[in-house]
Amino acid sequence: MILRRAFIRHGRRIATKPTRSWTRSLATEVDIDTLPSSTDSIEASLENSLRETKSIESQIENETVQYVPQIDNRSHAAQNLLEDGTAERFNHNRFNQHRTKPLGTSIDQNHYQPHKLLTQPPFPSDITLELLLASQAHLGHKTSHWNPMNSRYIFGIRQGIHIISLDQTAAHLRRACRVVSGVAERGGLILFVGTRAGQDRCVVKAAQMAGGCHLFERWTPGSITNGHQILGQCRTKVVDELDREIKGYDEELRERQVLRPDLVVCLNPLENWVMLHECGLNTIPTIGVIDTDANPTWVTYPIPANDDSLRCVQVIAGALGRAGQEGQARRKEMAMNGVVTYTPDTLMTDLSVSTQGARTGGSAEDIKGSDSGGGNA
Repeated sequence: MILRRAFIRHGRRIATKPTRSWTRSLATEVDIDTLPSSTDSIEASLENSLRETKSIESQIENETVQYVPQIDNRSHAAQNLLEDGTAERFNHNRFNQHRTKPLGTSIDQNHYQPHKLLTQPPFPSDITLELLLASQAHLGHKTSHWNPMNSRYIFGIRQGIHIISLDQTAAHLRRACRVVSGVAERGGLILFVGTRAGQDRCVVKAAQMAGGCHLFERWTPGSITNGHQILGQCRTKVVDELDREIKGYDEELRERQVLRPDLVVCLNPLENWVMLHECGLNTIPTIGVIDTDANPTWVTYPIPANDDSLRCVQVIAGALGRAGQEGQARRKEMAMNGVVTYTPDTLMTDLSVSTQGARTGGSAEDIKGSDSGGGNA
């Protein structure tokens, strides 16, 4: 019992001592000759550590990615071009272009400028199949969206899309130009309508050339059938054969019905079928761009063409506007020679005779001669 307690008391202290003290206490004799010298032991340890360091370095070099020096974007792009062969192909194409430069036809740098369709619209005599083809007038809709009434205008089918015959487009466009020119020559009022996005500029330009009106926003239903209620507050004026305003008819114009267009040109009939229906009820002739998904019977003079192409619409609107401009020029030229190409409005003439004659005391023949303008507004 006493020995156990002594071992427990001194055993903890002995266990905490390092192992080297145990070996010293247990060793009784040490042979100095057998021990290696300090210099040899140091060299051996250095060799071992150097060998281990080299092995670790070789292992790290094999496992890690090789270091790539930093390069700029230009040299990096050039390196990529050299690797995939793009630079070589580019140089080869440049060499071929330089060698074949004197061959073939030369293309004018200004062969196509989109703004010229608005600033310099084509004349009806400039309508060619090449111009219509470049304007994408031949592209229709899918065969599943077509209207069978357009079968006479379709040339064929290409990749599931109907192709419009450009011969039909050119012929119908020239006919529509003659109609617009004739109406403008006889002093008629022409209304240009295009409510799709991007059509406002060509619509305004065509109306300015033809001396008519334009509409590029939403059509108000009833503007023709119920025009006295909708457009009753719009200003109208009386002009002579040279488009000079004649004053003194304000009271008579208040009692007169609202003016109606003599011809309506619609560039997108699908969105304005209400307007076309009102024109039909009031026997107003219409001209419309008819695509393969529209009904050509909605308008009086259809023009089979692509109504989704803005360039095609600009070409058609420009040609119709030029036709109206030519008609206006002929009308004014004949008016300068004393020939009036239209019949003045009889209702306005009667009103002006009854009121102005009573007011001035002049004869009816003198007053009729001064009121040769009619109802342009």
